[in-house]
This record gives sequence, structure tokens and C-alpha cells, in this order.
Amino acid sequence: MNILESLKIRAMQIGGTIVLPESHDARTLQAAVQIVTEGFAKVILLGDPDKIAADAKGLGLNLNNPAIKIINPVASADLPRFAEYFFNRRKEKGVSAAEALNIMEKPLYFGACMVKHGLANGMVAGAANTTADVLKAALQVVGVSPGLKTVSSTFIMVVPDFLGEDRVFLFADCAVVPNPTAEQLADIATSTAKTRRAIIGDEPKVALLSFSTMGSAQHELAEKVIVAKSILDERKVDFDYDGELQLDAAIIPAIAKSKAPNSKVAGQANTLIFPDLQAGNIGYKLVQRMAKAEAIGPIIQGLAEPVCDLSRGCSYEDIVNTSVLVLLMSGKK
Repeated sequence: MNILESLKIRAMQIGGTIVLPESHDARTLQAAVQIVTEGFAKVILLGDPDKIAADAKGLGLNLNNPAIKIINPVASADLPRFAEYFFNRRKEKGVSAAEALNIMEKPLYFGACMVKHGLANGMVAGAANTTADVLKAALQVVGVSPGLKTVSSTFIMVVPDFLGEDRVFLFADCAVVPNPTAEQLADIATSTAKTRRAIIGDEPKVALLSFSTMGSAQHELAEKVIVAKSILDERKVDFDYDGELQLDAAIIPAIAKSKAPNSKVAGQANTLIFPDLQAGNIGYKLVQRMAKAEAIGPIIQGLAEPVCDLSRGCSYEDIVNTSVLVLLMSGKK
């Protein structure tokens, strides 16, 4: 199953524009060329045009493509209004107008503001910046999605020959929130359901995982998951969910029949919400290494607009693939 190729086809139907703020990194320039060569998006590179052109020439890359735009934040006509926006958003935190202008000259912040103002579908960064820096810019400029308080992550797990067929699961949270509260678990479940619809394109069936199934064990750790389910009940969310469920009850139909026979999700779950970061991180790596699953991510979710982080050890192909995911999460042309 080549899921990325199928996702690229869907992303091409959206079209749109990806902003890449780390143009001083060779991988970013390689990714920009690859994205427009494959034709699923336009690209905006942020930085000094002369330096970008010189770097590209040194790499043997041709940036002379109408689908690639180079913008220098310092010289951009959008800089004053972006700075004013940031000042109004952060002045209660002590940010002055002069500081807002200086901050907005930074490519990470300028790129996030382009996304916020609809000039790009999303931003991909992290090849040359830390996760903390990328998330800080995203949170301060884009903010959290309405109705949520939690930024989290998910992995797409493509599992070969699961009960006789290839299956696509989403695992969350495996990279961001160490010990989520019940409310944060509910936020993570909501974000991951939205991510699944946007990227995979099918209906999420969300399992809130625990070491207990429907009260089979009494412990505060299981209770947190039970409370998370009650929060989803109160929110009247528009996706199927259930919990607390042990993993086998969540994904194996025969076990679900005996452990949770009345559940709409048990035995059919395609979206797994782990009770904490330790369980999620260990879980996705076990499946990746022992079941030879393909792990795509982490995908940052819960932001008002799509901004995705990369590992600083990423390849240019990772930037290309993450750009596909960002386009699908934006869902708009």
C-alpha cells in the first residue's frame, strides 16, 4: 500500500500553497523544487532572494518556476500589517510595537502569519529549528483551534496484513503531551478524529485506550480515561468513540464481542488515543519495528491553521511528504 502516493493525488486536487521558512537549508530548497515538479502545490520560500538564488545555484537547483515565490520578510509589503496583528495579539503579554516588528521579520513568525492571513494553506518547518521554536511561533501567531485548549500530535500507522488486509490507524498522542489530563485526552481525541477525516478521508472510530475495558479494573489511571469519555459525551462530538478499552478489545472483533459487546467502536477502532505519552511513544515504535508498519508523522494537530513540525534529521523527501499532509489538513484551495 503506497499511501503517500494516494494522498498526493488528493492533495493535487486541493492545490494551494505551502510556505517553507527555512530557505537557508539545502533540504528545503530541494523540497521546494520537488513539490512544484510533482505539481501538487505552489511554494513560498522566505529569506533573502540573492542568497537563496546563490544557494540554489550551488546545489544545481533551478528555482525559476512560476510556482515558486521568494519573499524577504524584511522587505515585504505585508510586514507592517503582520506586525500590527502580532502586537494586538501579544500586547497583553508585554510585547511592544517595536518588538512585534522585530519578531515578525523572523521567517518562522512571518510564515505562520501568512498562513493565518490566508496567503498560504500551511507551513512546514523544523528542519533547522527546534520543535519548541516551531510550536511557539505557531501558538503565538496561529493559536489553538476554537473549542480546544491542547496542541498534540498523531502518527499515521500503515499496518500490513492486519487480520488479512492492510490497515491505516492513527495513534495519538505520541510526541507532544507527556501526561494529559482527562480534558486534554478529550481534546486529543477530537483533534485526531478531525485529522483522520482530513488526511485519510474516512470516518474515525476512536478508542480511548487503557489497561481496563468497561470497568474491568478500578484505578485512577483508568478513571482518567473514563472521565475523558464523559467529556466527549458532554461535547456531543460528531464522531464515534468509546472507552475505556484495552487495545485488543479496540481492534480485534472477536475479543470485542466478549469484552465490549455493546460498543459501536470496539473491534473496529481505527483511531487509537493512548492514555499518556509513554504508552503512545512505545506503542507506535513497537508497531513500527515489530509489525513492520510504516509510521508517518508526527503530525501536529489542534492548531487553528495547519503548521507541521519536522525532525532536524529529516530528509528533503520528509519535507515534501509533510507538505502533502499540511495541504490535506487545510482542506481548502
